[in-house]
Amino acid sequence: MKRKEFLKTSAFAAIAFSNIPNQTKSHLRNDKTVPKIVRKEEGTKVNVIGDQQTFKLTGKDTAGQFTLIEEVNAPGTMIPPHVHTKEDEIFKVLEGKLEVTVGNSTTILEAGDLAYAPKNIPHSWRVVGDTNCKTILSAFPAGIERMFAELGELPPGKPDFAKVAEICKNYGIRFLTPED
Repeated sequence: MKRKEFLKTSAFAAIAFSNIPNQTKSHLRNDKTVPKIVRKEEGTKVNVIGDQQTFKLTGKDTAGQFTLIEEVNAPGTMIPPHVHTKEDEIFKVLEGKLEVTVGNSTTILEAGDLAYAPKNIPHSWRVVGDTNCKTILSAFPAGIERMFAELGELPPGKPDFAKVAEICKNYGIRFLTPED
């Protein structure tokens, strides 16, 4: 390519791409999210009826787009079969083993594995093996963290299942019965 053609092409490219940063900045100004760094020891810790959660990102951080929660639970910790009507969930195991049932499929997830539980599909989970399980729970859209916070305020000890079910129902979640 001759020098004159190169300069013309380069000038055209510079003009064509010069608006990209401004478009990006404009997009960020209209978005209610801001960048955030969350260190491993940071977050709001909540005991949700035995499920040890740390809220890493909530709807306040993501403009309602999603929630990200770290869970670290001992073997035997479980959540019975239930259905969400408002959000999809993704469970990604970082350490340990998690038995997950989504719909009619049950499997054991190990470090690096994940399960997708779309809304309106029954699912449950239980920590298996002999070590704690660390899992990242992502929920889309955000909001479920408010339910978890409310459940975390229940008195310690054996939970009143009727009260738990009532709180969950307020957030579009119901537990399955043997008839389901």
